[in-house]
Amino acid sequence: MTDASKLDINRGTTLCMSVSARPSNFGTRFHNHLYVALGLDFVYKAFGVQDIAGVVAGVRALGVRGCAVSMPFKEAVIPLLDELDASAAAIGSVNTIVNTEGHLKAFNTDYTAIQLLIERHALNPDARVVLRGSGGMGKAVASALRDAGFTRGVIVARNEGAGRELAERCGWDWHPTTPDVQGGDLLVNVTPLGMAGGPDEHTLAFTPEAIARAGTVFDVVALPSETPLIVEARRQGRPVVTGLEVVALQALEQFVLYTGVRPTDEQVRSAVEFART
Repeated sequence: MTDASKLDINRGTTLCMSVSARPSNFGTRFHNHLYVALGLDFVYKAFGVQDIAGVVAGVRALGVRGCAVSMPFKEAVIPLLDELDASAAAIGSVNTIVNTEGHLKAFNTDYTAIQLLIERHALNPDARVVLRGSGGMGKAVASALRDAGFTRGVIVARNEGAGRELAERCGWDWHPTTPDVQGGDLLVNVTPLGMAGGPDEHTLAFTPEAIARAGTVFDVVALPSETPLIVEARRQGRPVVTGLEVVALQALEQFVLYTGVRPTDEQVRSAVEFART
């Protein structure tokens, strides 16, 4: 297994980074592992931040090549950038910034990852979707499902404005967060419920009864990879799609955008395994 501690950092090393209110180690370990494996003069560092405008100014000033953007900045960062790729413009949410000589272009590799997972898990577009959450990641997931032909769905969100807007964009329904609307064939959590270190890390995003009726349970939370929702779904024998799958695929697409190099499947598997430890 490649040792990411063997990075040879020097004044010419290209910097990539991620920003989040609650950063994890996955991206740092994933990217740095691949830099070593491929002999690339890059280094990656995660930052916990609050000032997204200051971050973007720093990306420009320091010549940071790539910047991953996580909750809660995926929408707030848009006015600060120079150009939106179609993947970001279509859903109004950004998770990746690529800096080319001071020109900052935004992408959304979450959307790309969800598209790939819909195919990989052969999710049935006839399924009724119940998606909990309406933030940036919610937009990426709902839009990918919509574009894959899912026409029956409901957005469950306490924020009525954001929830209705997302529902209308997909041609779905909106409901507030109430247990009586949680029944669906495909349950998707795009909220921080179940996220390690948060106030709701032990909370189920859907009731056990809703999980029992579901065909597939999908949780985008990647830390931990076995969230309370995924654990309960596995206990009940429900097929699952995990946040680890999402974060690995979106990180891979970010890596390619930053470096112009696409690792082999084996190199990606090794990087994911390293990032999980």
